[in-house]
Amino acid sequence: MKSSEKDNKNSLSQRQFCSIMCLKPIPFTFLLLFLGFYVALSTPEDPINCFSHNTNCTITNSYATFPDRTICEAQQVFYPTQEQDILRVVASATRNGKKMKVATRFSHSIPKWVCPEGHNGWLISTKYLNRVMEIDAEKMTARVQSGVTLKQVVEEAAKAGLALPYTPYWWGLTMGGILGTGAHGSSLWGKGSAVHEQVVELRIVTPAPPEHGYAKVHILTEEDQRLNAAKVSLGLLGVISQITLKLEPLFKRSITYVTENDSNLEDQVVAFGQEHEFADIIWYPNQHKAVYRVDDRVPIHTSGNGVYDFVPFRSTPATQLQLLRTTEEVVDFTGDAEGKCLLAKTATNVLMTTAYGLTNNVGFHNHIQASGSCLGSDPNTKIATLCPWDSRIKGEFFHQTAFSIGLSVVKNFIEDVKKLVELEPKAFCGIEMYNGILMRYVKGSSAYLGKQEDGVDFDITYYRSKDPITPRLYEDIIEEVEQIGIFKYGGLPHWGKNRNVAFEGVMNKYKNADKFLKVKDEYDPERLFSSEWTDQVFGLKEGLMISKDGCALEGDYTRYPVEMRWVKSLILVRFRYEDEDEFILRRWVSDNETRARPVAMPVYTIEL
Repeated sequence: MKSSEKDNKNSLSQRQFCSIMCLKPIPFTFLLLFLGFYVALSTPEDPINCFSHNTNCTITNSYATFPDRTICEAQQVFYPTQEQDILRVVASATRNGKKMKVATRFSHSIPKWVCPEGHNGWLISTKYLNRVMEIDAEKMTARVQSGVTLKQVVEEAAKAGLALPYTPYWWGLTMGGILGTGAHGSSLWGKGSAVHEQVVELRIVTPAPPEHGYAKVHILTEEDQRLNAAKVSLGLLGVISQITLKLEPLFKRSITYVTENDSNLEDQVVAFGQEHEFADIIWYPNQHKAVYRVDDRVPIHTSGNGVYDFVPFRSTPATQLQLLRTTEEVVDFTGDAEGKCLLAKTATNVLMTTAYGLTNNVGFHNHIQASGSCLGSDPNTKIATLCPWDSRIKGEFFHQTAFSIGLSVVKNFIEDVKKLVELEPKAFCGIEMYNGILMRYVKGSSAYLGKQEDGVDFDITYYRSKDPITPRLYEDIIEEVEQIGIFKYGGLPHWGKNRNVAFEGVMNKYKNADKFLKVKDEYDPERLFSSEWTDQVFGLKEGLMISKDGCALEGDYTRYPVEMRWVKSLILVRFRYEDEDEFILRRWVSDNETRARPVAMPVYTIEL
């Protein structure tokens, strides 16, 4: 195609977009302001779909797309309601050499941990393993089935005057899913913010030899070192049937959001987390703002009955979600950086004005520790309202990059990101549309696949195109943040989030990886709960990084070296073929450092 013809084609496409609507940020403001006024809810779609009764099935996540956009199949799905049911299914699968994977009710993990190998594997869903079996007020423990949601645990514990102290912010996760991926909240106090640190007993069903009936229940307590493998297991050891959690007396918290200039963020980040028990920080790099969440326990008699109904987790009318997504697509397609920045400022201003959904700065822990009101259901609804990312409509569609950086080097990482902000400030407006960079505090864990040291978890959400070969606006800058965090600073990826690139060489970052693999081989010697993809993540097989059209755009393929100790310099190249990609040059220089650092160079677009 000639250059002039190509330009005309692009211009026509842009005019066609604008003829549909040249959108302003007003609809986005309208969207956020009215989120709280709709109460008609729609329950999310089941991630498992079968062509006949529980057979010939596909499975996806709650976003309906895995990072590499593959479709995962299964021969059959089972829905156990008790431990004996799990034993029968695992025994049958083991006897017949069937691959197995555990699936959850809402399937919120982004990577494809739930995918069996091939299309003949079996799925074991915890959808109906949903009972809180016992709340022991005297021992201050909760015994639950693995399919119980965080919301259920929080509510049932509160009825007994008890609380699960540290949790993720989204209450739609199941307890088995939380343990499987090491999900966490934010705290450097006590045992830290990970739920798995509160596990005192765990029951797990694994394959077994014929003399043991092909399946076995293992009961793991704190005295058993295998618990350190099972409490963050990625579903690779077997099926967790029951979990016993340590609780605390119910308490109140006080939350105050303090917005400051981000000029000294790198100097404040460690001390702030050490000073406040439930601290976190939301960073808006383009706006040079840091929102500090001052969050601590207060005496139980302190006045206040606040509820935290986080705005982005509220149910939203489908028409508004579609309008927002169309707006986002238009500004990205037309390269309208100013428009994206204006949208971002509008969004953050509304969130700040509404205190992110907090009704009072003091409240009981169970009312403010997590939220997710969009998960409700109303069969009589006349207005379709859903979670913003519900795949049944044209709503949010995004990538999530999340990794933790050790406290000893987190200052350096923030400084590096600030250099990129200085280079291309508008590049960060896209992530500010998704509430900026969430910084949560994590502690080193006893779990073999848990956090290796105290650190800060950086959670970044950003626009993803429905077309895998369409580049994003300022994609190079955001991916440079990802590369710096994951490779230069050795960031540990969140197991339940991220694109494939974040898991490249990941097992080299865990000092007890060999201990986990030893337990894995003991519990599942035939690898029935493993897949080719999980073996690739663990470095047991090659092929995690694939090469196909658009793979670099999707985080599936990387040309930069994981280990750059001896690299003098390197030119990174991505090609542009008729609007499908970009030609980007980045120079990496070692400067006698242990790891190379990126030096920004111009971005060139070359027509081929």
